[in-house]
Amino acid sequence: MESQEPIIQARHVEKFYLQPDGRKIEVISPTDLDIYPGKVVALLGASGCGKSTMLRMLTGLSKPSAGVVAWHGRPLDTYLPNVSIVFQSFALFPWLTVLENVEAPLKARRVAPVERSKRALKILDTVGLDGFETAYPKELSGGMKQRVGVARSLVVEPEVLFMDEPFSALDVLTAENLRGEVMELWLSKKMPTKAIFFVTHNIEEAVLLADRIIVLGRNPAKIRADFDVEIPQPRDRKAQRFIALVDFIYKVLTQPNVDHSLPGVKEAVVVASREAPRYQMLPHARPGGIAGLLEILIDLGGKTDLYNLADELAMDVEDLLPIVEAAQLLGFMNLSEGDSEITPDGRAFAEADILTRKVLFRQAAMSHVPLLRQIEHALRMKSDRALPDEFFYDILEEHFSEDEAERQLNTALHWGRYAEIFDYDADEGKLFLTDPQDAGANTVSA
Repeated sequence: MESQEPIIQARHVEKFYLQPDGRKIEVISPTDLDIYPGKVVALLGASGCGKSTMLRMLTGLSKPSAGVVAWHGRPLDTYLPNVSIVFQSFALFPWLTVLENVEAPLKARRVAPVERSKRALKILDTVGLDGFETAYPKELSGGMKQRVGVARSLVVEPEVLFMDEPFSALDVLTAENLRGEVMELWLSKKMPTKAIFFVTHNIEEAVLLADRIIVLGRNPAKIRADFDVEIPQPRDRKAQRFIALVDFIYKVLTQPNVDHSLPGVKEAVVVASREAPRYQMLPHARPGGIAGLLEILIDLGGKTDLYNLADELAMDVEDLLPIVEAAQLLGFMNLSEGDSEITPDGRAFAEADILTRKVLFRQAAMSHVPLLRQIEHALRMKSDRALPDEFFYDILEEHFSEDEAERQLNTALHWGRYAEIFDYDADEGKLFLTDPQDAGANTVSA
């Protein structure tokens, strides 16, 4: 029987970035998290919610801004854990052979040449790469490259194997095959590790592989749900229990301000986000994608289960959720109990011609997106109706990390230009109004 003492204990860990004026942008709110031996744990959430940041703090690659991460009760600053990470990008050394790539971490630990070769050959055989020892990465397919990455991570016999979106760079069939191989190694105890912690945005992947799923909300990241998956391995995607779990997680991710219950799950923790967001976060979706989703909804009778919709489109949460969130934000779609339903405004937008769509999108954006209203108002206040993009970027940086502020501005620029609220000169880095009453003032000066 596995010990019930946790390998990792994170207590009130937090990540924030201090601004010059002393204010802080919180990326991950104070969080408690334990990792126990014998468990496969999935950290699930939408893109940009802080999953990889959390992984980096648990491994010691990034120091928490507050709180403590302990391994076997010892803080990371006094303890060097034996961990490995499989990254989304294959991160292989192109000038080294497969065998040399796998030997690299052992060489860094000054393991004797004979011993490291022996261990590398053994793990290569375990992951099915026997016979490719002398090949170079350029000779391998994506799936084989990731197998080398897994082998390199396992050769040091890590106590916890961390995996950061390990299958997302692969095609669907290769990813499915590699998932099965990794689980076979884990279940047959051929994997020299005590626990697996993997980050994913793919709901089905989490339910398929994990013993425990932690769902993160965002802005800032916080645990929305934490529960065990009590379905025997191997799991059947078509089983009613599997579908119910997937549907439940969709609801948690798409309805953050609603309490959700999952019958039959012991000790499930599901926390609704009661506080209002500090600043609206735009979903990173394009108007064309929103229109396409609404057109599909109309073809399906105007209403469908969100999980079934994703399944029909052969899409995962990374692809679908931002579009769904954008349609919700603009008032084009409603979500209730996991069902997506087009609104009258959404139907009008989807069925309109190109020019009318722009008008309807503008009306919806100006009604529901404060950032676009702020940009339009600020531009109208200027005598020349123009402002540098850095003005708005600086405002966003007060509420988001540097990277997210840039993504938010890019999304706002795309929406605003599509709706003809304003135009943007990328060379000058300036926004300017485009409506008729400003026809004489919308030229950006040199």
